[in-house]
Amino acid sequence: MSADVEPPKAASSKTASSKAASSKAGSPEAEAPEAETPEAGPATDAPRKDGTGGDDTGQPFGLPGKPLARGPFLFGLVGGLGVLTAIAIAQMVVNSLSTIILVVVAMFLAVGLNPAVEALQRRGLARRGAISIVFAGVIVAFVLFGLAVVPPVSKQLSEFVAAVPGYITDLSNHPTLRQLDADYQILPQLRTFVTNTLGPSLATGIMGAGLVVLNGVFTTVTLLVLMLYFLGSLHTIKAYLLKLVPASRRSRTSALSEQILSGIGGYVAGNVLISVIAGLLTWIFLSIVGVRYALALALVVALTDLIPLVGATIGAVLVSGVALLQSVPAGIACAIFFIVYQQVENYFIYPRVMKRSVDVTPAVTVIAALFGGALLGIVGALLAIPVAAAIALIIREVVLPRQDQS
Repeated sequence: MSADVEPPKAASSKTASSKAASSKAGSPEAEAPEAETPEAGPATDAPRKDGTGGDDTGQPFGLPGKPLARGPFLFGLVGGLGVLTAIAIAQMVVNSLSTIILVVVAMFLAVGLNPAVEALQRRGLARRGAISIVFAGVIVAFVLFGLAVVPPVSKQLSEFVAAVPGYITDLSNHPTLRQLDADYQILPQLRTFVTNTLGPSLATGIMGAGLVVLNGVFTTVTLLVLMLYFLGSLHTIKAYLLKLVPASRRSRTSALSEQILSGIGGYVAGNVLISVIAGLLTWIFLSIVGVRYALALALVVALTDLIPLVGATIGAVLVSGVALLQSVPAGIACAIFFIVYQQVENYFIYPRVMKRSVDVTPAVTVIAALFGGALLGIVGALLAIPVAAAIALIIREVVLPRQDQS
């Protein structure tokens, strides 16, 4: 029997110990530590206020809340703002496209004239003196061009205006025209047309032409000033742009940029030299043939010869047309001269002048000039070939070596 009574005693002792533990847990002394434990939710979720309006976390306005959820509305709002920003930037670029082109052309000319400045520096001149000499040469070239072109054009225009009354008198005395005028009153209708329609249109056209001339003069002066500034600060601009490149790649980038700039300078110098040769030979030929305004026409040929691909053809057609109006044999002789000269220039002069400046295959040259002309007109055609040479250099020195390493 004693063996049967022992287990209930052990159970009763365990029950008594659990009751004692529960009675201690229910006492106030046991509840106080449990209220201060960090597991209690209300004690940690509600920050306690201090006297300044903040809480015990040290934040004057409390803890920050959860981040804003990336819902579809927020995504659409941000995407819409991005699209509007892109449209605004594109609109600004379109509105300021003429200014951008002017700045790019000024920089292009400054880079092209920099080899001449450096050549004068190698002869012992200071950079300011070299820039002054080169810039003075550019101004003299512009002035000579204006003196050679403007007087013949103004003379021809004044002669035409003075000859208009004689043309009208000859027409009125022509028998056929007098008969037509008697039948259909052509001359009164012609006078009414000249007085009411042609006169105001000519006045408006003259005012528009004057504005175009003033705009051209202002653009030319602005271009020369920008070119002078870029030419004077070219080294500073290069040094500043190189600082944007990581230091580990700065030396290689500097070498590539110097190669690109020297190529652009060589292209500009070579193109100007070819244009000078074309203009000089044209002036000599026109003087021998006896075409009037030979110097002005030669300058037109030199100016149009700067345009790649089609420039020489445009100049040849213009000069041959003017010579043909003066004399049929002179026009035919000019056409033959330009056909022969363009072959000599394309196959002998151009390759020898450009072989040290731009290393671009003929097919790439034609494609680049076509794309440049389609995008920016004459300016794009002028810039296309050196840009194509720069892209070819970057591909050859940067892209292809990386492809070989991968």
